[in-house]
Amino acid sequence: MKSNTSALVVPASPVPVGIWIRVSTDQQAQGESPAHHLERAKHYAAARGWEVREVYDLAGVSGKAVLDHPEAKRMLRDLERGHIKSLIFSKLARLARNTRELLEVAEKFKAKGANLVSLQETLDTSTPAGMLFFTIISAMAEWERAEIADRVKASISVRAKLGKPLSGKTPFGYIWKDKKLVQHPAEAPVRKLMYELFLKHKRLGTVARLLNEMGYRTRANCEWKDVSVGRLIGDWTAKGIYRINVYRGTGGWNYEIKDESEWGRVDCEPLVRETAWNEANQMLEERRSTPKKRPGPKPVHLFAGLVHCECGKKMYVGPNTPKYVCTACRNKIPMQDLEEVFVEEIREVFSNKTKLNHQISAAQQNLRDKEELLAAHRQEIDKVRDEMAKTHRLYLEGHIALADFGNFHKPLSDRLIQLQTELPKLEAELDYHRIRTVSADAVQVEADTLYNNWPHLPPENKRRIIEGIVERIEIKKDRPEIEITFSSTAPSEDMTTNQQNLREPRD
Repeated sequence: MKSNTSALVVPASPVPVGIWIRVSTDQQAQGESPAHHLERAKHYAAARGWEVREVYDLAGVSGKAVLDHPEAKRMLRDLERGHIKSLIFSKLARLARNTRELLEVAEKFKAKGANLVSLQETLDTSTPAGMLFFTIISAMAEWERAEIADRVKASISVRAKLGKPLSGKTPFGYIWKDKKLVQHPAEAPVRKLMYELFLKHKRLGTVARLLNEMGYRTRANCEWKDVSVGRLIGDWTAKGIYRINVYRGTGGWNYEIKDESEWGRVDCEPLVRETAWNEANQMLEERRSTPKKRPGPKPVHLFAGLVHCECGKKMYVGPNTPKYVCTACRNKIPMQDLEEVFVEEIREVFSNKTKLNHQISAAQQNLRDKEELLAAHRQEIDKVRDEMAKTHRLYLEGHIALADFGNFHKPLSDRLIQLQTELPKLEAELDYHRIRTVSADAVQVEADTLYNNWPHLPPENKRRIIEGIVERIEIKKDRPEIEITFSSTAPSEDMTTNQQNLREPRD
């Protein structure tokens, strides 16, 4: 009597297989964990009597191009040496979503007499029908990826227009808190300092060097470079605007600016005055348009570099004229006339209590900025000390060998020395600003003193005072009007230096 029970045929030598795991971040969030896919594949291999030799884990890796991933390269090496004869994965879209790569993998496995096994599509590439089906399914997988990319792009555009934050790095100096972009207590003072140093020294490389010498580092704990400083100076967040969805990659390190209709914006607290931001970025734009241009020697005329025509161009004193002349529209003003107007303006502005209190308020804000910078500097010192203490504990506990201890400890020690060297300078600068922050009455006395003694001051003293208290002078065209913009720090910091300037010996 024959039995109807069929026996399971188990190969004498189990087929060596590998398991391919690739689950995107979004899918993990939806419960499709790598552990779940691994267990499913192991059970399938056990049911077939196969031996699982390797697991290739690419969890969280995009399916656009995976063959350059170290795990993919390891899998192909194992295939070449015969270490695996089949590769199990949950579905084709998990192997890759690029038709070219899928077909390339299939050809490699076919050449080695090995198989690709997709659990969801019940696919076996060892047969012609299976290979045809594989080609069709892989093309659909690539289409699916393109559809997802389009949906993501559309979502980015909508979120940008609504002013909602997108993924990506938060600009240095800021942090997201309660869905709002707020100033980072440790980074914001450093970014403010960049503008102060750049407007003073006019060189990105100099700013980067000074920041490094002061002990400051980037968010990644690297030294500052002129490129990174220039990028932050040009970033709109410093003037209170966080732009979203502005650039698109065009391959490699290249990018292009999207149409402004696709941009989004989030308002945030500005780090610097918009006039300071504009001045710094105008300098950067001039450098880009004339790459070989470098800051020249210090001007010899009292108002050189500060005088602008109403048309927007700067005005200079030519070699054979006693006048400031616009290089574009030839607007002119005699040097002597401008100096007389300036002196009268000093007396008028600094005798106006309302204007004066506004100036002093701005100077006090500058003082608070210096206090924040000092506080951030002290926090950085504490942070480096903590890192040194952790390194020492790891050494004592045997986690770091003696030969390697110096590699960890010396960079921290050098940076601590930089920070500690800079600390007294910052403290002294803050003391200096505190001492020079005076009342409106005191400023008025100094303004009167300056007015009365201006004709007797040496030119270098006059220039020093002008540089300290004047931000911009605009000469109107076709009408006798001059607009002088005084620096926000003028009353408390520079107007009160006149006594010292007056006491300096004259030629």
